[in-house]
Amino acid sequence: MASNDDAPTGAANGNGNQTQPSLSVLAQYVKDLSFESPGAPNSLRGRDKAPGIAINVNVNANPLSDKQFDVNLTLNAKASFDQEVLFNVELVYGGVFAISGFPQEHMLPILFIECPRLLFPFARQIISDATRNGGFPPLMLDPIDFAQMFQQRIAEDQAASSKIQVS
Repeated sequence: MASNDDAPTGAANGNGNQTQPSLSVLAQYVKDLSFESPGAPNSLRGRDKAPGIAINVNVNANPLSDKQFDVNLTLNAKASFDQEVLFNVELVYGGVFAISGFPQEHMLPILFIECPRLLFPFARQIISDATRNGGFPPLMLDPIDFAQMFQQRIAEDQAASSKIQVS
Protein backbone atom coordinates (compact mmCIF):
# COMPACT_ATOMS: atom_id res chain seq x y z
CA MET A 1 0.00 0.00 0.00
CA ALA A 2 1.48 3.34 -1.04
CA SER A 3 1.71 6.23 1.39
CA ASN A 4 0.65 9.71 0.42
CA ASP A 5 2.94 11.38 3.00
CA ASP A 6 5.21 12.90 0.35
CA ALA A 7 2.35 14.50 -1.62
CA PRO A 8 2.32 18.30 -1.57
CA THR A 9 -0.42 20.03 0.43
CA GLY A 10 -3.68 19.98 -1.49
CA ALA A 11 -2.55 17.24 -3.87
CA ALA A 12 -4.84 14.72 -2.19
CA ASN A 13 -7.82 16.65 -3.60
CA GLY A 14 -6.24 16.87 -7.03
CA ASN A 15 -6.05 20.65 -6.62
CA GLY A 16 -2.64 22.16 -6.03
CA ASN A 17 -4.18 25.51 -5.02
CA GLN A 18 -5.60 24.27 -1.71
CA THR A 19 -4.26 26.16 1.28
CA GLN A 20 -4.25 25.02 4.85
CA PRO A 21 -6.79 26.89 6.95
CA SER A 22 -5.05 29.37 9.23
CA LEU A 23 -6.02 31.74 12.01
CA SER A 24 -3.33 34.14 13.22
CA VAL A 25 -3.37 36.93 15.77
CA LEU A 26 -1.64 39.93 14.20
CA ALA A 27 -2.25 42.41 17.03
CA GLN A 28 -4.08 42.79 20.34
CA TYR A 29 -4.94 46.13 21.90
CA VAL A 30 -6.98 48.00 24.49
CA LYS A 31 -9.41 50.16 22.54
CA ASP A 32 -11.22 51.57 25.58
CA LEU A 33 -10.76 51.09 29.32
CA SER A 34 -12.77 52.87 31.98
CA PHE A 35 -12.86 52.31 35.72
CA GLU A 36 -15.11 54.36 37.97
CA SER A 37 -15.59 54.18 41.71
CA PRO A 38 -18.01 57.06 42.30
CA GLY A 39 -18.36 56.49 46.05
CA ALA A 40 -14.67 56.15 46.89
CA PRO A 41 -13.32 56.10 49.52
CA ASN A 42 -16.58 55.10 51.29
CA SER A 43 -17.22 52.34 48.73
CA LEU A 44 -13.96 50.64 49.80
CA ARG A 45 -15.10 49.85 53.36
CA GLY A 46 -15.78 46.25 54.34
CA ARG A 47 -19.28 44.82 54.13
CA ASP A 48 -20.97 41.87 55.78
CA LYS A 49 -22.13 40.45 52.44
CA ALA A 50 -20.83 40.45 48.89
CA PRO A 51 -22.01 43.09 46.42
CA GLY A 52 -24.09 42.21 43.39
CA ILE A 53 -22.06 42.17 40.21
CA ALA A 54 -23.69 42.52 36.79
CA ILE A 55 -21.57 41.50 33.82
CA ASN A 56 -22.34 42.16 30.16
CA VAL A 57 -20.40 40.74 27.23
CA ASN A 58 -20.56 41.65 23.55
CA VAL A 59 -18.54 40.71 20.47
CA ASN A 60 -18.25 42.68 17.22
CA ALA A 61 -16.23 41.93 14.11
CA ASN A 62 -15.34 44.12 11.15
CA PRO A 63 -13.40 43.22 8.01
CA LEU A 64 -10.21 45.17 7.42
CA SER A 65 -9.42 43.39 4.14
CA ASP A 66 -10.30 40.09 2.46
CA LYS A 67 -8.36 38.08 5.05
CA GLN A 68 -7.94 40.44 8.01
CA PHE A 69 -10.59 41.14 10.63
CA ASP A 70 -10.83 43.40 13.66
CA VAL A 71 -12.67 41.63 16.50
CA ASN A 72 -13.73 43.59 19.60
CA LEU A 73 -14.65 41.97 22.89
CA THR A 74 -16.59 44.35 25.14
CA LEU A 75 -16.83 43.55 28.86
CA ASN A 76 -18.81 45.62 31.37
CA ALA A 77 -18.86 44.82 35.09
CA LYS A 78 -20.83 46.85 37.61
CA ALA A 79 -20.66 46.11 41.33
CA SER A 80 -23.46 47.45 43.53
CA PHE A 81 -24.42 47.21 47.16
CA ASP A 82 -28.01 48.21 47.86
CA GLN A 83 -28.38 51.31 45.65
CA GLU A 84 -24.71 52.32 45.84
CA VAL A 85 -22.46 51.70 42.82
CA LEU A 86 -19.14 50.43 44.17
CA PHE A 87 -17.39 50.28 40.82
CA ASN A 88 -18.10 50.20 37.12
CA VAL A 89 -15.46 48.90 34.73
CA GLU A 90 -15.72 48.80 30.95
CA LEU A 91 -13.20 47.30 28.58
CA VAL A 92 -13.18 47.08 24.81
CA TYR A 93 -10.33 44.73 23.93
CA GLY A 94 -9.54 44.19 20.28
CA GLY A 95 -7.59 41.85 18.14
CA VAL A 96 -6.61 41.88 14.49
CA PHE A 97 -6.81 38.39 13.01
CA ALA A 98 -5.60 36.99 9.69
CA ILE A 99 -8.01 34.26 8.61
CA SER A 100 -7.62 32.25 5.44
CA GLY A 101 -8.44 28.90 3.92
CA PHE A 102 -11.73 28.33 5.77
CA PRO A 103 -15.04 27.71 3.99
CA GLN A 104 -17.31 30.78 4.00
CA GLU A 105 -19.86 29.06 6.27
CA HIS A 106 -17.20 28.76 8.99
CA MET A 107 -16.26 32.45 9.02
CA LEU A 108 -18.95 33.72 11.41
CA PRO A 109 -18.27 31.01 14.03
CA ILE A 110 -14.54 31.73 13.78
CA LEU A 111 -15.06 35.48 14.18
CA PHE A 112 -17.64 35.27 16.98
CA ILE A 113 -16.46 32.16 18.87
CA GLU A 114 -12.78 31.39 18.27
CA CYS A 115 -11.42 34.95 18.07
CA PRO A 116 -13.07 36.17 21.32
CA ARG A 117 -12.02 32.91 22.98
CA LEU A 118 -8.41 33.84 22.17
CA LEU A 119 -8.87 37.43 23.42
CA PHE A 120 -10.74 36.59 26.64
CA PRO A 121 -7.83 35.56 28.92
CA PHE A 122 -6.06 38.86 28.23
CA ALA A 123 -9.22 40.93 28.73
CA ARG A 124 -9.96 39.01 31.94
CA GLN A 125 -6.54 39.92 33.31
CA ILE A 126 -7.02 43.61 32.46
CA ILE A 127 -10.40 43.66 34.30
CA SER A 128 -8.81 41.90 37.28
CA ASP A 129 -5.93 44.39 37.40
CA ALA A 130 -8.26 47.40 37.04
CA THR A 131 -10.49 46.35 39.94
CA ARG A 132 -7.49 45.51 42.12
CA ASN A 133 -5.83 48.84 41.29
CA GLY A 134 -9.14 50.53 42.16
CA GLY A 135 -8.85 49.23 45.72
CA PHE A 136 -11.20 46.24 45.41
CA PRO A 137 -10.48 42.51 45.37
CA PRO A 138 -9.55 41.48 41.80
CA LEU A 139 -12.63 40.58 39.77
CA MET A 140 -11.93 37.22 38.14
CA LEU A 141 -14.52 36.72 35.42
CA ASP A 142 -15.75 33.18 34.90
CA PRO A 143 -15.03 31.62 31.51
CA ILE A 144 -17.54 32.65 28.84
CA ASP A 145 -19.25 30.20 26.50
CA PHE A 146 -18.87 32.13 23.25
CA ALA A 147 -20.44 29.28 21.25
CA GLN A 148 -23.64 29.56 23.30
CA MET A 149 -23.58 33.37 22.93
CA PHE A 150 -23.20 33.01 19.16
CA GLN A 151 -26.08 30.51 18.90
CA GLN A 152 -28.30 32.80 20.97
CA ARG A 153 -27.42 35.78 18.74
CA ILE A 154 -28.23 33.78 15.59
CA ALA A 155 -31.57 32.68 17.10
CA GLU A 156 -32.42 36.29 18.03
CA ASP A 157 -31.52 37.50 14.52
CA GLN A 158 -33.70 34.79 12.96
CA ALA A 159 -36.61 35.63 15.26
CA ALA A 160 -36.29 39.33 14.44
CA SER A 161 -36.19 38.68 10.69
CA SER A 162 -39.25 36.38 10.88
CA LYS A 163 -41.18 39.13 12.72
CA ILE A 164 -40.31 41.60 9.97
CA GLN A 165 -41.53 39.19 7.27
CA VAL A 166 -44.82 38.51 9.11
CA SER A 167 -45.66 42.21 9.60
